[in-house]
Amino acid sequence: MELQKIQKLTKDIKQSAKKLDKAEARYLVDTYYQFQNYRIAAAAQVRASNESEEPNEIISYVFDELRTIEEEIKKTLKVYAENDESGKWALSIVGIGPVLAAGLLAHIDIEKAPTAGHIWSFAGLNPNTTWGKGEKRPWNAKLKVLCWKIGQSFVKVSNRENDVYGHIYKERKELEMGRNEAGEYAEQAKNKLATTKIGKDTEAYKWYSEGKLPLGHIQQRAERYATKIFLSHLHEVMYINHFGEKPPKPFAIEILGHAHKIYVPNF
Repeated sequence: MELQKIQKLTKDIKQSAKKLDKAEARYLVDTYYQFQNYRIAAAAQVRASNESEEPNEIISYVFDELRTIEEEIKKTLKVYAENDESGKWALSIVGIGPVLAAGLLAHIDIEKAPTAGHIWSFAGLNPNTTWGKGEKRPWNAKLKVLCWKIGQSFVKVSNRENDVYGHIYKERKELEMGRNEAGEYAEQAKNKLATTKIGKDTEAYKWYSEGKLPLGHIQQRAERYATKIFLSHLHEVMYINHFGEKPPKPFAIEILGHAHKIYVPNF
C-alpha cells in the first residue's frame, strides 16, 4: 500500500506535487526518511554480501528500487516547496534541501505563529517549556526531529564560503566554549547532577562535577542556536509572504545574546 501511493504520485510529479496539502506533504516527508533508512540498511547488506562473496542480486534489486523511490519522493517535495514563496526562500539556504524545506512548510501554520517563539515552542526548542506528569509533551515530535536534522546539516556546510547558518553555528560554539571554560554554566551543571541520574564513571559526570557542561552539550547548544536563528528568519519570510507586512513584533536577536540584528539572507 505504501509503494502504491508513491507510484501513483510519480506518474506526474509536478501536477501531483502542486496539489499536495500539508497532511500529504507531511506523509511524504515521513515516508522519505523511512525509505532512506531501508535503503541504508539494504546498502549495508549488499556490502556484507560482497565481502562474503554471497549472491546478492535480489538485495541489490531492492536497494536500487528503494533509491529510485527515495529520489522520486525528493523530486515531488522539491516541486511542493518551489510552489511556495517561503519554500523557495528555504531552498536558497545552504544546508536546506527539498525534504527539509517541504517538512517545514507542512508542519508550520503561520496563522498560528504570530512570533518566532511560537515556532520554537512547537518544535520543542523552548527550554522553559514544562508539562505535568501524564500530560503530552507540548511540541510536535516530528518537527523537532526535522529541526535536529537542520542543525546537523548546518554543521556539515559550515565550511562553505556561501553558507550563513553554519557560520552562525561555529561562532556560537566558540562563544559557548568560552563561557563554559569561564564557569558561567556552573549552576546548570550543578542542577543537572541534582536532577539527572548520571553514572559517576562517565565522561559527562566528570564535566558536570567540575562545574562545566560536556562538549556534547555545548555542541547541541550551538546547533540549536543556529537552528533557532534560521527559524526566526523563516518566520519573518512566511509572515511577510502570507500577510504582506512585517511581523508585529520583530524577532529581537538580543534575546539570544547578540547586540545586533541578524538580517534575513536572500530575501
